[in-house]
Amino acid sequence: MDQHLIALDLDGTTLNNASQLTTETIRTLRALANDGHIVSIITGRPYRIARRIYDQIGIKTPMVNFNGALTHIPHEAWNGEYEIELTRELALDLLDHQKELGIKTITVEDKFHVWANHPTKDLPEFLPDHLTKDQLLTHHNLTEDPIALTIEYHPGEEHKIIKAVNQKYGDFVEPRVWGGSYNILELIHRGIHKESGMFYIAKQYNISKQNIIAFGDEHNDLEMLDAAGRGVAMKNAVPAVLNVADDVTAVDNDHNGLAKYLQSYFKLAI
Repeated sequence: MDQHLIALDLDGTTLNNASQLTTETIRTLRALANDGHIVSIITGRPYRIARRIYDQIGIKTPMVNFNGALTHIPHEAWNGEYEIELTRELALDLLDHQKELGIKTITVEDKFHVWANHPTKDLPEFLPDHLTKDQLLTHHNLTEDPIALTIEYHPGEEHKIIKAVNQKYGDFVEPRVWGGSYNILELIHRGIHKESGMFYIAKQYNISKQNIIAFGDEHNDLEMLDAAGRGVAMKNAVPAVLNVADDVTAVDNDHNGLAKYLQSYFKLAI
C-alpha cells in the first residue's frame, strides 16, 4: 500500500476516556510506522502535555501542537519546524483587563514554557496546577511572543471576551470556545487550524491528499477531517464532525475504535 499520512487527534480519539493509550493502540500505530507510514499526532494540546504520548507510541515523525500553530519533530533539530505566534501585547492586554472581562484563568504558552495568572486545580494537566515564580504571568516575566492563549472564563462571560478580542485583534486572532462542560476558549492565529499542519507534513513527505487519513471527534477537528482524503470520525464524535466525515469508526475511543479501524483499513494482523 502507498505511504499514507495518518493524522491523529488525541483526546476522545487516540486516547481513551482516562486520557491513556491502550496497548492495542500503541501496537497498531507502531506497526503502521514500521510499515513506512507517517503517523503524526495533530492536537490542540501544548507540547508539554503531548510529549509523553508521542514517546509512548515511539514514533519519530512530525507532531503538530496548538491546533496547527507549532509543527516540529520532538527531540530533534528539524529544519522544517515552524511556529506561528500571537503577540505579547495581546496576552498582557487581557491580563490587565481580566476582571472586567470575566477571565478566571489565563494561560500563555510557547513550545517549552507556560505562564499563568495563577495556578488552578480546575482542569488538571491542561491548566497548570502549580507555578514557579518566573511562570507567573506578568509584564516582567513574559518577554517573548507566545504561540497560544487559553482562557478559563466565568460562566456566561465568553461573549464579552470574544467581542473585546475581535475589536482589537480580530485581524489576526481567532477565538474558539471548547464547548461541552468547559468554560474555556482558546486564541489561535486566524486561519491556522489542524489541517494547516496536516498538509504541511504531507508536503514534507510528498504524500498526496488522497493518501491522508485523519481521525477526530471534536469541533477543532472539523477542518482537518473535511480536508483529508479520508476523514474518519470517532463513533463518539460531536454531530458536526460526524456530518463532514467520510467514515465513522465502529466503536468509540474507549473501546479501541481508532486501532480497530486502522487494523481493518490497512489489513494489519495485530
